[in-house]
Amino acid sequence: MFFMLKMNLRLLAFFLLLLVNKTIYAQQTGKDKLVNVFLGSSGDHGQMSPAASYPFSALSIAPQTYPMTHTGYEHLAKEVFGFTHNRFEGVGCQGSGGIILVKPFLGAENDELPLVKASETAAPGYYDIAFTNGIKAGFVVNKQTAMHDYIMPAGKKGFSIDLGHTFNNALVDESHTIDGNVIKGWVAAKTTCHAGTYRIYYQLSFNQSVKWKDLGEHRLVAVPADDATAVQLRVDISAVSTEYAVKASKKKLSFEEAKKNSAMAWDELLSSVDVKGNAERERLFYSLLYRTIQSPYTISEPDGTYKAINGSTQKSKEMRYNGWAIWDNYKTQLPLLSVLYPKRYGDIVGSIANLYPYGKKDYAGPNEPSNTVRTEHAMVVLYDAMKKGYKIDFPAIKDSVLAEVQRLDFSKPDKSLEASYDLWAVSGMFKLSGDAAMSEKYKTMAMDYKKYWDKDFKDLSKKDVDRMGARSLYQGTIRQYRWAVPFDVKGLVELTGGAQAFTEQLDDFFDNDYFNKANEPDLQTQELYNGSAKPWKYQSLVHKLALDTVIQHYFNDNSRGVGSFIDRIYKNEPKAFVRTMDDDAGAMSGWFVLTAMGIQPACVGTPIYYLNVPLFESVTIKSGAKPLQIKVEHFSDQNVYIEAVSLNGKALDRTWLTHQEILAGGQLVIKAAATADAKFGAGNQWVSDINAAE
Repeated sequence: MFFMLKMNLRLLAFFLLLLVNKTIYAQQTGKDKLVNVFLGSSGDHGQMSPAASYPFSALSIAPQTYPMTHTGYEHLAKEVFGFTHNRFEGVGCQGSGGIILVKPFLGAENDELPLVKASETAAPGYYDIAFTNGIKAGFVVNKQTAMHDYIMPAGKKGFSIDLGHTFNNALVDESHTIDGNVIKGWVAAKTTCHAGTYRIYYQLSFNQSVKWKDLGEHRLVAVPADDATAVQLRVDISAVSTEYAVKASKKKLSFEEAKKNSAMAWDELLSSVDVKGNAERERLFYSLLYRTIQSPYTISEPDGTYKAINGSTQKSKEMRYNGWAIWDNYKTQLPLLSVLYPKRYGDIVGSIANLYPYGKKDYAGPNEPSNTVRTEHAMVVLYDAMKKGYKIDFPAIKDSVLAEVQRLDFSKPDKSLEASYDLWAVSGMFKLSGDAAMSEKYKTMAMDYKKYWDKDFKDLSKKDVDRMGARSLYQGTIRQYRWAVPFDVKGLVELTGGAQAFTEQLDDFFDNDYFNKANEPDLQTQELYNGSAKPWKYQSLVHKLALDTVIQHYFNDNSRGVGSFIDRIYKNEPKAFVRTMDDDAGAMSGWFVLTAMGIQPACVGTPIYYLNVPLFESVTIKSGAKPLQIKVEHFSDQNVYIEAVSLNGKALDRTWLTHQEILAGGQLVIKAAATADAKFGAGNQWVSDINAAE
């Protein structure tokens, strides 16, 4: 009996050891370990940073370098002036954020000289840096809490804290009080492009006694004991009040716990999709997926309290978000979130709908609860959500939506097409709400896009059609914006002169490199091939744009023919994107991720996705009722065309899926080939049609 007991104990120990090893292995091989947070962090090639951050949190910590980019950080820079606590990743207008600048220094006082970087490492949730003077610093962010961990030589030292610091001279005001080793207060600053104002409440606390010096002009110095060689700071923030920040600070949390929690949170979200294939491509995929889950920002407290955009305090059972770049990312990042994080996405679109009762603006207002950019095409996003089955109380926001309709801009060629898209969405929302008369009214208004198109986009013989900004266009050309009718491709085909003429004009557009991959206006023009006489060209074109060398003639600061670019668009390195190509809150990263999975939204507002051959041998989307495994037969980078498709063992005669089919799960098998099969799917093309019955 003793022998059997001894054997059982050995077996138990063996299985426990296996379990521990499996856990350690999982921690070492999590998806977060594949992320390169330095991607896009150098020059004007993405405007991203390696900041310590947490999914959908407004709090992030990164060095303030000289020189800097829109996020305050330049990868190649050696000089560091401290560490700031927020930034809007990937946006333009010289960036925004950069509040609460903290700089450690050695000596009796800050010499105002920069620290010199010796080395740095970073991963999702964590950033670590060492300086030539012997200071080492590590940072983690866990939800709305940030931890600083400094190792400093013995002797005199201190911390310079600039509460008035922001990127781009955006400070509006700040207020603070000091009590012992704690500062608490708020900072108000301009949003991206200085369009509005947001306010962040905070508490900053040291883990030991410090002496304070007030230098004026929002600047303080904290001096720890000379023999202190390890100093920690903790920063808790709230979008609601200082009281909530103080309350959050009461929760015990060590640096290592915060680091572990953040890594697990990132890994959980990144693991919503599993890709298998080329190892370098996998790292690129997860590095870009990481960028799509940084915003919008959580603004509600655990008890549901949040600040609405008019400054009022509200309460909700649903999580509330803010921090929008909808014009930029409604075609890519937001649809991606609806596929990979459907439950969270319900709260996100609910938060978009919740902008309307409190005075939604196209850009930002004076009482934003977080940094934000813009919200044009929110109506399209809400209609898309309703079509996907999300509950949007349209009658409750109808009057506010119609007030926004009255403000739609038809004064410029690009604005007229974009406003027509919004009108189409409003028509659809009325139809889903059972108001046929109002639906017809706004559909008729949306169809006026045809007269705007005939007036400005039909004639390509004019000299200005390839000039960026011609006719007051926003970051695009006439050639690029003429395709911006995703809600009625059937009608667009007719306007161009029929299927053959439409196809020839698309060929001319792409064959002569009139396409601009550096920005959003014509981001998904390649999808129009699905409504052409050559639908298979879409499949090869997205593969080329994702992986192959391209010729890029257009940038935000010049027209065709000046400083052309020849290279791959997506690279897993600090200079990742085309010059002047901002990631725009996950918009550009989202395009790659969707393409890599083999799906792209056909038209936001219709729950249809066009298929392409995925960039991996297998893709498993784990967010639905059951996982959807996408398997590629005859996978090769040369096999870019779809020869056959089956879903759950049943052959499909089409190259598109519905949102419901994706989330229902099962197995999708795509048979790839090196040559196009002109017949496959030709009889079952999905093409948007404004007159089609729902």
